[in-house]
Amino acid sequence: MNHVTGKLLDIVAGWMGEPENAAYNIREDGLCAGRRSTANIRIETKADKPGIDIIVAPGTKGETAYIPACVTKSGVDDLVYNDFYIGEGADITIVAGCGVHSEGEEEARHNGIHRFFVGEKARAVYIEKHVGAGEGAGARVINPQTYIEIAAGGQMEIESVQIGGVDRTDRVTQAKLAQDARLLVRERLLTEGEQQAATSFDVEINGPGAGCDLISRSVAKDHSRQDFRSKVYGNAPCTGHSECDAILIGHGAVAAAPELIANHPEAALIHEAAIGKIAGEQLLKLQTLGLTEQQAEEKIVEGFLR
Repeated sequence: MNHVTGKLLDIVAGWMGEPENAAYNIREDGLCAGRRSTANIRIETKADKPGIDIIVAPGTKGETAYIPACVTKSGVDDLVYNDFYIGEGADITIVAGCGVHSEGEEEARHNGIHRFFVGEKARAVYIEKHVGAGEGAGARVINPQTYIEIAAGGQMEIESVQIGGVDRTDRVTQAKLAQDARLLVRERLLTEGEQQAATSFDVEINGPGAGCDLISRSVAKDHSRQDFRSKVYGNAPCTGHSECDAILIGHGAVAAAPELIANHPEAALIHEAAIGKIAGEQLLKLQTLGLTEQQAEEKIVEGFLR
């Protein structure tokens, strides 16, 4: 791995060297820069397309798999297909951040297409952090697509964070939930300058007792723009919640379009959306404690995205 990859891995995956007793696959500029399987988590190269299969044995508990990807230079257009098979009754964490670095005039791009098959009564926690870096004029682009199928009694929790520097991103998440399955998504997103971000959720709740909770918190600064769209389909006796909260700073713009489709009389679906600027009394309160207006604004944004 080169030195840029090392810096990006520290930011997006907390990677400070080879983790003890953990499975991992490091992707650098479209190639594998390191890999290890364990007795319970097997990582295999796909035969028909770029990417890997991550197979978690039934009953696996308390293990972590690291699957980060880095683009370290301009002119790289990386595309990867990763499939995760979480065995029945397993309970694991997957860390899969992405960093894109550009020092030149050409665009640097990572497109990650991830599919999750969560077995019966299994639980998967999926953590992804996205960051753009470098001083080049070329755009830094990250386009994650996540497709999820959760079997009866299974759970998946997603923590998705874009922490800065990404010029364009198109974030797509689609899910299908069986009986008593649960999906929890927490998205945090920051854009600034002329950056653009789009988020799209499509969740089909197909089994009785299943439910989802989709929460997006975002800050749009300067002249950046964000578009948020969510669709929750209640096809059985179930619960569904979609929430989008956004703060505008400068000339930032946010469009939010939550949508609920109830196809069963016992589908209980709720959506919430709030967009606005930082309240003046919040700024004033922090300024009376000795902070400048800019420092107060930064503290409020930090707390909001936490």
